[in-house]
Amino acid sequence: MKRKLVMATLSLSLAFSTYTVSAETLSSIKEKKEQNRSEQHKKENELQDNHAEQDEIVTQIEELKSSIDKTIKEISNKKDSIKETKASIEKLKKEIDVLEKRIKERDELLKERVSSMYESGGAVNYLDVILGAKDFGDFLDRVFALNVIAEQDKAILEEHKQDKAAVEEKKGKVESELSSLNNELNDLENLNQKLSDQKKQQNKLLAQLQVEENHIHEDMMELKEKNELLSAQEAAIKAEIARAKKEEEERKKREAAARAAAEAAAAKAKADAAARAKSSSNSSSSRPVSPPPAPTPDPAPVYRDFIFPSQGIITSNFGYRSSGMHYGMDIAKGGSTVPIVAAASGTVSKAYYSSSYGNVVYINHYINGQLYTTIYAHMRSTPAVRSGQSVSQGTFLGYQGNTGASRGQHLHFELHKGPWNGSKSNAVDPRPYIQ
Repeated sequence: MKRKLVMATLSLSLAFSTYTVSAETLSSIKEKKEQNRSEQHKKENELQDNHAEQDEIVTQIEELKSSIDKTIKEISNKKDSIKETKASIEKLKKEIDVLEKRIKERDELLKERVSSMYESGGAVNYLDVILGAKDFGDFLDRVFALNVIAEQDKAILEEHKQDKAAVEEKKGKVESELSSLNNELNDLENLNQKLSDQKKQQNKLLAQLQVEENHIHEDMMELKEKNELLSAQEAAIKAEIARAKKEEEERKKREAAARAAAEAAAAKAKADAAARAKSSSNSSSSRPVSPPPAPTPDPAPVYRDFIFPSQGIITSNFGYRSSGMHYGMDIAKGGSTVPIVAAASGTVSKAYYSSSYGNVVYINHYINGQLYTTIYAHMRSTPAVRSGQSVSQGTFLGYQGNTGASRGQHLHFELHKGPWNGSKSNAVDPRPYIQ
């Protein structure tokens, strides 16, 4: 009676402990999911801000592009104006050449006139012309002729002066216009360069925002994937606890049946021995009869909580290495079909393709009141099990492969004492558990 009371108390204690552990585990998973959802909300806000910035920059780039197009058109027009002005200059040069030729000819004529006047005595020459008249009519003709010559000289000088002024004016005007056009062209080209630099800078900023957007999407996908894993794990833990409970109950039933059978066998053996003793006491023989030997119990089955999940050699252990923390161990063996099996009985929480793990299986195990999670990564092809499926120790999961972030065919095996989480804080070295 006392033994039965102790066993009942122990069972209640274990049941209460199991409930407490599972409740704490599920509570921590829910808390982590809430944290991820909060982080997802932040990322969504970041994404909205990112899109708003991108829209603003795209608008600025379009405005800059419009300004650049306008400036390029103005530069083209200005170059056309400069081309026309240069053509006008070439035309003006020819006109100036003609003017300068005429000026040179007048210079020569005036020089001859001055030289003639100097050689003949200047004004005396005019007096000689007048006094040398034959009669009054000839006198008038000579005076008129002298007036005409004087007027011509005056006209030549005036024209000479005007031509020189015109040449200087045209030269100054064209050179000023050309200088102004070149300055405007230079300003436009500087503006175009400035606008192009701004556009280049905005494009660079836009590219950075697009990279940032991709990172936000990746973070959101990672958070979504983590929450999906946590949700699947939450359901798997509940199923695994139920499975482990059922298995425990069945084990207890088997043990009870075995005890009852053993007790019945012992009672029968005792009754048989008593019957034989009574029979032998009535016989004439005085020789004592030995009781039959007790039945030898079957040997207890050898059972390990975890077994090696695949064949091969361990190429990388749990711990830090050059690329960072390695949260599991790698098992590798040559050959195209190296099987991978479940290290312990449990419930599959997730079986899918991950960008980092490749084809991967997550299994939750509830062993002796402790929750464990095992991970089997880089499988060759789609896992042979599905999410929510109950598996026994040794169940085939797939083959060693090289999918995801992997370098060569192998199995990356992780063991977490507790539920899986994104920070992998529950990861432990699998070696002590499977040796």
